[in-house]
Amino acid sequence: MKKSFALAAALALLPMFAQAQDVIRHKLPDSDFPIARAVEIPAGKTTVYLSGAVPSVADAAADPATPEAWGDTKTQTVSVLNGIDASLKDLGLTMGDVVKMQVFLVAPEGAPADFAGFMEGYTQFFGTAEQPNLPARSAMIVDQLVNPNWLVEIEVTAVRP
Repeated sequence: MKKSFALAAALALLPMFAQAQDVIRHKLPDSDFPIARAVEIPAGKTTVYLSGAVPSVADAAADPATPEAWGDTKTQTVSVLNGIDASLKDLGLTMGDVVKMQVFLVAPEGAPADFAGFMEGYTQFFGTAEQPNLPARSAMIVDQLVNPNWLVEIEVTAVRP
């Protein structure tokens, strides 16, 4: 009798234990900016680190040695995030599983980085009705990436649900 009571009690607690094991995303206080202030990963979850992803050629008719071939910051951001989405899917993950993002934006010589263009692309993937999960995120301004026509490189960390 005692064993069956203990088993029943343990089974009753399982939903609470499973719920306590979810990734917790802390919103920025008093802000609608689409990033998480912090993300908590419970013990026992598998963390997946994706290497930096860069854009694909946007205009195949343009000379790949020119900026026109790669597009503006928004175009490159969408290209990079589409590539990340495909990589995650190959690994059985989704953009909703991303918990951390590091963004490298190029500031072309004599001009500021196009953060607004980056955000236009980013908000197509994060903080939407279809995908509301927000990652913790850092954005850095750099002088140049490996290809001088790239304006965006992004690396992400995801957690397997």
